[in-house]
Amino acid sequence: MAKILMMRATCNTNLYLSYAAPLSPQKAMSMCPSFYPVQFGAKPISCSPIKPQFCVQVQAFSSQQSKDELPARVGFLGLGIMGSPMAQNLIKAGCDVTVWNRTKSKCDPLISLGAKYKPSPEEVAASCDITFAMLADPESAVDVACGKQGAASGMSPGKGYVDVSTVDGPTSSLISARIQSTGALFLEAPVSGSKKPAEDGKLIFLTAGDKSLYERAAPYLDLMGKSRFFLGEVGNGAAMKLVVNMIMGSMMASFSEGLLLSEKVGLDPSILVEVISQGAISAPMYSMKGPSMVKSLYPTAFPLKHQQKDLRLALGLAESVSQPTPVAAAANELYKVAKSKGLSDDDFSAVIEALKAKLQQKS
Repeated sequence: MAKILMMRATCNTNLYLSYAAPLSPQKAMSMCPSFYPVQFGAKPISCSPIKPQFCVQVQAFSSQQSKDELPARVGFLGLGIMGSPMAQNLIKAGCDVTVWNRTKSKCDPLISLGAKYKPSPEEVAASCDITFAMLADPESAVDVACGKQGAASGMSPGKGYVDVSTVDGPTSSLISARIQSTGALFLEAPVSGSKKPAEDGKLIFLTAGDKSLYERAAPYLDLMGKSRFFLGEVGNGAAMKLVVNMIMGSMMASFSEGLLLSEKVGLDPSILVEVISQGAISAPMYSMKGPSMVKSLYPTAFPLKHQQKDLRLALGLAESVSQPTPVAAAANELYKVAKSKGLSDDDFSAVIEALKAKLQQKS
């Protein structure tokens, strides 16, 4: 039997939330490009007389889920670096999974594990109770959901669509409106984590949208991740993911500068990695990426082109609320230089090569 530990943000905890006015159905259906970010550090939500509009839920769980908790059929669209291991974890847990990918050969390893295959997103959605989608960018997410033979064409009342791609709020709202127009339910659930957490089932899901679908999808999210947050209206999950990745991209750019500076002044950058790992600024990312960066190796866990895309979207989010983000803007320019050097498909830690190129230009 699954062991579940539940922590809730309630009125008597130390986690305070404030929440903007919810999006009306009329605005959602008109695809209004609005964001409703969660703000931390705000005044406590009063227990009375106003009831909190939502809570953040974090779960630690066992992957042994009761079969009775799981709907019969699950679809998975997009089998790249992240989607493939996520779908694999569902299959290994005994779920009835149907897959689709633009390049059919990427489906073959999952089919060999027991997955079914359909030749279009529409057919996957039509044959499944809940369909997950993990696409590379907003354009792909919209096309797979709303395009010709897209998932929306196979949706109907009672079905659910869970988009775990990283997109901006307006894109998520657009997909949500299209899915809901079929009578189906929509949940955005972008993930925090890269290839290894996806393989290990230790992703963090940042969800928003239909609460009943969140509850139906929870057993599957728990098979693919270590925790999940419900953040309210559609757009909040997308905004949270972009803020997280904006911070991550800026951290990597600064770390790269530090590694190169340490070497430039005659220090051993490997020792710098060790020093950082034992101090207040320690982060798993530095310990994992640092040793290979010192050797100029960048095995892809999170493609650099996706990090730059997320920085671009985060800057757009900041612009929409007139929030200055000079550090992230500078980091974004560095990733753009790295892309121009042909590093798009390398790990995002390859951004250090953009700095090396700048040093060579000066010498």
